Amino acid sequence: MAMSVVFVLMMAAALIYAGINGTAGAVSAALLEGAGDAVKLGLQMAGVLCLWCGVIEVMRVTGLMEKLARLLGRPLSALFPEAREDGALRADLAAAVSANLLGLGNAATPLSIRACARLHELSGGHGAASDSACMLMLLSSCSIQLIPATVAAVRAGAGAGSPFDILPAVWIATAVSCAAAICAGRLSRRIGRARI
Repeated sequence: MAMSVVFVLMMAAALIYAGINGTAGAVSAALLEGAGDAVKLGLQMAGVLCLWCGVIEVMRVTGLMEKLARLLGRPLSALFPEAREDGALRADLAAAVSANLLGLGNAATPLSIRACARLHELSGGHGAASDSACMLMLLSSCSIQLIPATVAAVRAGAGAGSPFDILPAVWIATAVSCAAAICAGRLSRRIGRARI
């Protein structure tokens, strides 16, 4: 709600300023052009997201998701101790991590929510989020991306000749952010336990 107010105030200020300077026609043209570009970009991104969501569904149906869950078993079990005993949770976590590895934040969100709900259920279902649920939210926010599909779609929509030429920078930046998130999560867990 607050952001809606901010955007309305910005639009109003721009229109008032354009009226005072006599550039209302240019502002109106820019608004219409921007709206058209937003629709085009939205459709391009929807296509890419549908493609990769389909890939994830094919991985799930063919059993590749289960194999990926086994491959990611040790790292996931180290970060989420509950996943050692719960195969369904491990599969949900693997699906969420896989979607994030493919750079599909929008597709990863429902998968992360399902895994988080399972973590909440395993922790007794009380009001506070468990340490593992907080760690999952941290990893979902700043995950390692092997294939930044969404960013590549935005770059392709903006006319980039080679939308994937950012891969090395993406790998380094997301690896560093993921390591920082894990360290911050573990540190806050220790501080929280020390206060109890």
